Amino acid sequence: MIMRFCFFIFISFIVTTAAAQELYPYAEPASNMPSKSISAKLGTMFGNSVHNDGLGQRYVPEVMLGLNKKWMVHGSLGFGNMHENYFYYEFAKVYAKYRFLSIDEIHKHFRMAAFTSATYSRNKLHHNEINLTNGDQSGIQAGIIATQLWHKFAISGTASISEVLDEVRSSKQDPQPYAFESFNYTLSAGYLVFPRSYIDYDQINLNIYAELIGGRNLNWPSEKYYVDLAPAIQLIFNSTSKLNLGYRFQLSSDISRMMKKSIMISYERIFLNALRKKK
Repeated sequence: MIMRFCFFIFISFIVTTAAAQELYPYAEPASNMPSKSISAKLGTMFGNSVHNDGLGQRYVPEVMLGLNKKWMVHGSLGFGNMHENYFYYEFAKVYAKYRFLSIDEIHKHFRMAAFTSATYSRNKLHHNEINLTNGDQSGIQAGIIATQLWHKFAISGTASISEVLDEVRSSKQDPQPYAFESFNYTLSAGYLVFPRSYIDYDQINLNIYAELIGGRNLNWPSEKYYVDLAPAIQLIFNSTSKLNLGYRFQLSSDISRMMKKSIMISYERIFLNALRKKK
């Protein structure tokens, strides 16, 4: 029994640390969290919103479940004052990801996954930047992720289609006053800076990231696109706790956006083997 427990801890350590550089702060990789695990996360975003004179804030508690090596699901809620001058419950979101390809070798792997999500948002339509990920609109999203890991460096790309579902659109107003469909993409890169080599379970990981985040409206001719850059740093403690700090800013856009730059802070704690049945 003791040997089984030690073996499980060793395998969990390898799984959660070997690919630490693909735990992107802003995007999902094709890899999944360890099977039968639960993760709790609190994300925060701060910036100057065009809808209020003060500091715009958003807080997102999230729970993630690693059902098995192929499937994981998320559930999250959003609270903030990004769209109004007061603090309120903004949105609820569910997310599911299926890893359908995995080519694993020593110190490198290539993985692909498909995902879908649904968001219910209480926010009213104010602008033509479609952002279902952060709960700015109600809608559905589906896409593909591809991630390549080479030892301490990992690069990942995501492509998806977003569709806004809103009362304004259901009114069949012609012409439509807002964009309702978009192509969204991310290109994410991460590098493991520290430790140089693993010695024990308690070593702190330091990862650095750069993520290119963009979107292009498909049904709105005048306001078409945005491209942002989001550098970030990440600390991982005991291979179970993760602290992210990122700064996202606009590179180029022709859309009148809610926010052109923001600061992100998040903390996540994973509970390994939490879904496994006790014998």
